[in-house]
Amino acid sequence: MGNEKWSLKRIIELYDQIISQPHRTEIARELRDEDDLFMLLLFSEMLGIPNPVFYYTLELYPVMLEKFHDWHLRMGMEKSPLSGIRCC
Repeated sequence: MGNEKWSLKRIIELYDQIISQPHRTEIARELRDEDDLFMLLLFSEMLGIPNPVFYYTLELYPVMLEKFHDWHLRMGMEKSPLSGIRCC
């Protein structure tokens, strides 16, 4: 094995990679779907859908605006659906 040390931590990481390899695309798809749902909930008030926690999500807008362009393109909208946000 040369100079490589096989610590317990390294063995556990290798085992985790081997087990999760076939499911990486599924996991990535699920995470993307969760992000899409979160974006919809975050911008739902601007899209005309009532959002009871609109006041609490306002502070997330600056962070999520960076991801908004990719989101609306992935949802099939060529231009931004929100008149107040011009990203294209």
